[in-house]
Amino acid sequence: QVQLVESGGGLVPAGGSLRLSCAASGRTRSTAVMGWFRQAPGKERDFVAAIRWSGSTTSYTDSVKGRFTISVDNAGNTVYLQMNNLKPEDTAVYYCAAERLRLAGISFDSNNYDYWGQGTQVTVSS
Repeated sequence: QVQLVESGGGLVPAGGSLRLSCAASGRTRSTAVMGWFRQAPGKERDFVAAIRWSGSTTSYTDSVKGRFTISVDNAGNTVYLQMNNLKPEDTAVYYCAAERLRLAGISFDSNNYDYWGQGTQVTVSS
């Protein structure tokens, strides 16, 4: 089993920044990809960004490219999502997720992720 705990959410004005953290524990070596997803009220859970533990591959949804950066700290088993120039449409609950046994590449499909955190609220005021 793998446990994921997110932190770093909050309320910021438009144009502000936040850094989300996801601390992974347990059998983290069984996982290959770490992702961030978000879910706004009344909407589906959407892919935001993902990274392989090696850091060799990253991917972002188009709406956050150039504003968000995903990174890993292998020593600390932590994944970060640096979010800059935040917009009101970024308001959502952000979830960290882990995918096992993907030999290459990154999945954008939440159904492929095996472990999930409890989520952290990000609210951007206009």
